[in-house]
Amino acid sequence: MNSVSVRALLVRGMLAGLAAGVLALIVAYLLGEPQVDSAIAFEEAHSHEHGGEEAVSRTLQSTAGLATGILVYGVALGGIAALAFCVALGRVGRFGPRATAALVSLGALLTVYVVPFLKYPANPPAVGDPDTIAKRTTLYFLMIALSVLLAVAAVVLGKRLAPRLGAWYATVAAAAGFVAAVGLAYAFLPAINEVPDGFSATLLWRFRLSALAMQLLLWTGFGLVFGHLAERLLTPRAASGSRTGTATPAAAPTS
Repeated sequence: MNSVSVRALLVRGMLAGLAAGVLALIVAYLLGEPQVDSAIAFEEAHSHEHGGEEAVSRTLQSTAGLATGILVYGVALGGIAALAFCVALGRVGRFGPRATAALVSLGALLTVYVVPFLKYPANPPAVGDPDTIAKRTTLYFLMIALSVLLAVAAVVLGKRLAPRLGAWYATVAAAAGFVAAVGLAYAFLPAINEVPDGFSATLLWRFRLSALAMQLLLWTGFGLVFGHLAERLLTPRAASGSRTGTATPAAAPTS
């Protein structure tokens, strides 16, 4: 059995994150930026301050700035997800590299974005009191931390219950515990509603949908690309082995 370094998987995870970032960039530019422009127009129409000069032009923000932010974000999350893949492979079930990559991507999408999003959804410009930025940022990252920790606890709980309840019922019990704990977090953490009067509900809804679509495409793209790269790295002779009727075992990553 060949050993594969974590470094090789980390590099592939960053490359997969970059490729997924390109897909997310297309969605953000085509679906998100028009909503941002509309929100900025609303903000300027209702602002009492006029004539201020922009430090960075809107054109630069929506092109080079957007591309830089999303691509760096994709590379960073791809590297972190690759490390999570190294921990999960062979420890969360008898899944191959592709399936493990898909599970890691799905888990990251749910815990890092969807669960916090349902409590504190993304807002376009003009939505939110500038005086509460620090509070809103703290609450959002607190929700992310709670979501990740609760997800890890649910996985540990499921593995411990599996010998007594079986894999299926242990998974159901762990998932139910996760949902219940997240529900309690939603109930105890303060709600934030700072949408200004007159702001279009349709615009707000479209912006939030575009943000959700961007994350969905980012993590789906990462899971598919990284799963393919990890499969080729960990089972390089899988294709030839299947033609000759022999199987090549997957190698476990080593640190």
